[in-house]
Amino acid sequence: MAKSKSTPAYTANGKKSEPSYDASSVPSASLPWYKTAVSEKLGLRYPIIQAGMAGGSTTPELVAAVSNAGGLGTLGAGYMTAQQIREALLRIRELTDRPFAVNLFIPEPYEVRSEDIAAMNEVLGTYRQKLGLPADPSPPDRYSEPFEEQLEVVLAEQVPAFSFTFGLPSGAVIERLQSCGIVTIGTATTVAEAVQLEQAGIELIVGQGSEAGGHRGTFAVPHEQALVGTMALIPQLADRVRVPVIAAGGIMDGRGVAAALALGASGVQMGTAFLTALESGAHPRYKEELMRSTDDSTTLTRAFSGKPARGIRNAFIADMERCEVRIPPYPVQNALTRDIRQAAARAGDAGGLSLWAGQAAALCRTEGAADIIRRTVQQTSERFGRFNA
Repeated sequence: MAKSKSTPAYTANGKKSEPSYDASSVPSASLPWYKTAVSEKLGLRYPIIQAGMAGGSTTPELVAAVSNAGGLGTLGAGYMTAQQIREALLRIRELTDRPFAVNLFIPEPYEVRSEDIAAMNEVLGTYRQKLGLPADPSPPDRYSEPFEEQLEVVLAEQVPAFSFTFGLPSGAVIERLQSCGIVTIGTATTVAEAVQLEQAGIELIVGQGSEAGGHRGTFAVPHEQALVGTMALIPQLADRVRVPVIAAGGIMDGRGVAAALALGASGVQMGTAFLTALESGAHPRYKEELMRSTDDSTTLTRAFSGKPARGIRNAFIADMERCEVRIPPYPVQNALTRDIRQAAARAGDAGGLSLWAGQAAALCRTEGAADIIRRTVQQTSERFGRFNA
């Protein structure tokens, strides 16, 4: 592994604290595997980040449990109002004094024709009728929550770390975040995107492989050109950028962590592994589908949101694949299908839920978040012990 740099750690209130040891004075070969540039930068015991999955799965209880266990819990706040974020942060700070992060979506420009919306609503009308919903609902007040309002809460609350996806914040936003002592974590699906993040001054970069569950973080190239797997992506990122790289996509336990670090990553981000945690807010039917998934259960789809995302193939995805109507872009399609997803959740109908999951979802376990961290750490230590034997 690359030698860890001695960089300021951050406490839960966003203030700097001194590292527990001087990494620059210790040969890298003598450091435990979990002493990396990522763990030092974020003030973590272990360089394991719980992904900021939007939609309700990242409850304050899950975020705090991960942080208390030595990792970095992340509130997936992309769909939350400013007030909801504020309330969640209050609860998180009641449960932990350890570092945590908030994840938001960077707004993207989009164009949509009214006739495309009308055509899609006609298609969705069939599902709405089955679920007892109005076939032709009123247009939503807005397609997504205002990023500016969400960001103001992040800044006002001085969260320890801010992660983002779908793009790159403006220079002014990055400057404001860093002036508050907030560590910035960007998402890249290609080397070119990672270079853009580094040039913008982002401090840590998540390399999202194509195995990852949920929405693709691609922002600089066509999505079909950014399906690089984690094993191929991480060493190329590590060779190209100087900032620490965090591996994401298909990592479910210590085997994946050891592999990622061997490839040049300084940490990992795990999402699907925490969806079945006891503290997860994922719907019970969602968790059931994860637990019965296999290696080929997932697919990339735009059906639910208009943006490519990896999830467990279900009836809605299959039907939309046969549909000849143009799918509106994100966030329009996401707003159009919201009532269907909510009604499906109330009915316990997994066929209408967006079951985001990575390709290694079959490795999910039902256990507490702290147990996931402990098991992953133990497995990683065992793997490195074998390597060094």
